[in-house]
Amino acid sequence: MTQANSVAATFDLLGDRLTLSILRQAFVDRARRFSQWSDRTAAPPAVLTARLAALVDAGVLVRAPRAGSADRYEYRLTELGLGTWEILVCVWAWQREWTPEWTLLPELVHTECGHRGPPVLLCRSCGRTVTTHDTDVELDPDALWHLTSGRRRSMRVADPARGDARFDEIMEAIGDRWSAAVTGLALAGVRRFSDFRAALNLSPTTLTERLTRLVEAGILQRAEAGGREYRLTHRGRALFGVFAFLLAWSEHAHPEAPEPGLRIRHKECGAVLLPGLRCRGCEVVLGRRDVRFEQGPASPGQSAATPSEP
Repeated sequence: MTQANSVAATFDLLGDRLTLSILRQAFVDRARRFSQWSDRTAAPPAVLTARLAALVDAGVLVRAPRAGSADRYEYRLTELGLGTWEILVCVWAWQREWTPEWTLLPELVHTECGHRGPPVLLCRSCGRTVTTHDTDVELDPDALWHLTSGRRRSMRVADPARGDARFDEIMEAIGDRWSAAVTGLALAGVRRFSDFRAALNLSPTTLTERLTRLVEAGILQRAEAGGREYRLTHRGRALFGVFAFLLAWSEHAHPEAPEPGLRIRHKECGAVLLPGLRCRGCEVVLGRRDVRFEQGPASPGQSAATPSEP
C-alpha cells in the first residue's frame, strides 16, 4: 500500500484552525482536559473529540487517566507534540505582525535576556539568518500530485471563545491543500498562472478561485491590473518560517515515509534547510525551554506558561 505524503499529512493535521487552538492552549494555558478546550474554543463536542483523536492517532497528544480518577482522562503533549512549538511561534509571529487580532495574543519572552517579541529564522547547518531570498525551494513535480490529492475535512467550526486568537487569516494560506500548494509554489518563485496550473494539474476555475482568495487575503498580489502573474506580498513572504518548520516537522513526524519531493535549500551553505530560531535581543539560538509566553492585558486572568511545561 502506498504511504501518504508526509507533507500532505502534516498540512491535513496542523493546517486547521481548531487544531492550532488546541495546541496553543496546551502550551500557553496548560490545557489538558476536554472541558478546558471546550470552554476556550466553543467547538461542538463531536468536532473537538475528532480533533483530539486525530492528534492522539498522530502521536502529538497522549490520552492518559487523570491523577486520582481512574475513569477520567486528560491529554498531554508528547515529545512529537512538543516539537510543534517552533511552528506555533512562527504562526504567532505572523499573526502578531499581520493581523488585527494580535492584541489577543500572549507575548513571547526569552527567559534569559528578557527580550520580548519574535525571534529570527536561522539555518542550523551554518548558523546564519535566512529569509526567502536566501533559499531555493526544490520541487519534484510528481510530489505535488500526492500533496494535493485526497479529501480534506471541513474546517467550519464554531468561533473560538472570547479571548482566543481565531487563526482565520493564516488559514487562507495553510488551511487547505490547494491553497498551501499555491502559497508554497509562490515561495518557490512561481508567478505565472500557466506555471501554477502546470505544476498542480489544476483546473483553471479551481486555480482562479484559490488565487483570488489569496489575493483577497493580502498574501498574493497581481503583478499588474488584469495580468496573469502573481507575486507574494510582504505579508505572504512573512509566512516563510511557518512553511519551513512545517516541512521540518513533517520529516520528524514521518521518518519512514518516502521522500516528499519538496525541500528548501539554503543557498549560502548548500544544505537542505534545518530551521531554527534565534533571539533578536542576545542572538542566542533558542530551545523550547528557553522561552515562555506571557499573557497580555487583553486576556486577563490567565496564567503564564512555558512551552517546556505544557
